[in-house]
Amino acid sequence: MITVHHLNNSRSQRVLWMLEELEVPYEIRYYERDPKTMQAPPSLKKVHPLGKSPVITDGDLVVAESGVIIDYLARTYGKDTMPPPGSGQAWLDYTYWLHYAEGSLMPPLLMRLVFEKVKTSPMPFFVKPVAKGIANKTNQTFIGPMIDTHMDFVESHLSKSTWFLGDNLSAADFQMSFPLEASVARGIVGKNRPHITEWVERVHARPAYRRALEKGGEYAFAD
Repeated sequence: MITVHHLNNSRSQRVLWMLEELEVPYEIRYYERDPKTMQAPPSLKKVHPLGKSPVITDGDLVVAESGVIIDYLARTYGKDTMPPPGSGQAWLDYTYWLHYAEGSLMPPLLMRLVFEKVKTSPMPFFVKPVAKGIANKTNQTFIGPMIDTHMDFVESHLSKSTWFLGDNLSAADFQMSFPLEASVARGIVGKNRPHITEWVERVHARPAYRRALEKGGEYAFAD
C-alpha cells in the first residue's frame, strides 16, 4: 500500500491527483504547516531526513522529490498510459517537462514570492522604504522578465496541444500542475496567455482531480 505523506498547500496535491487518475489504492498521512513559519512540521523528518513534502512510501521504499515520485508512479503503475517508450522524442519531451517544472520554472516564481514577502515583513520603519524599493526593482528588472520568458514559452507550447505531450494526459502534466496553478492563482499568467489558463481549467475539471482535492484538504491554488 502506498502512503502519501501529504502537507497542506503543497506539491503533494499533484501526487494525490496522479494516484486518483491511476486508480491506485493509497492512504494519506496528513501534516500541517506551522501557522507562523509556514514550514513543514519536524515529524516529516521521521520519513525523510530533509523533512519535505511530497514523500511517499511504497512498502519498504521511500520515494522523495516530486519528479522522482511522479516518474516512479508512471513507470510502476502507469504501464503504457503515463510514460512514453524509453527512447525517442516523446521520451525526451516527457523527461524535459519533469525536470523543467522544478529546475527552471519554479526558481523565479519562488524568488518573486520571497521578494514580495520582504515588502510586508516586519522591520524598522526607516528600513522599509529601502527594502520595498529593492524588492520592486529586483522583481521589475530581473525576476519579472525571466518569468515572462518562461510563461511565453509554456503558452506557446500549450497553443499546439491539449496536454504537455499531445492529446493524452501524461505524467508530465502532473509535474507541471503546481507551478502553473500557482501562476494562475497569483495573477502571473494574465489574460494574454489563455492556453495556460485553459489548461489549468481542464486539470481542475477532471473528476480524479476533484476527488484528490476532497481527500487532500486545503489547497490554495484550486478554484
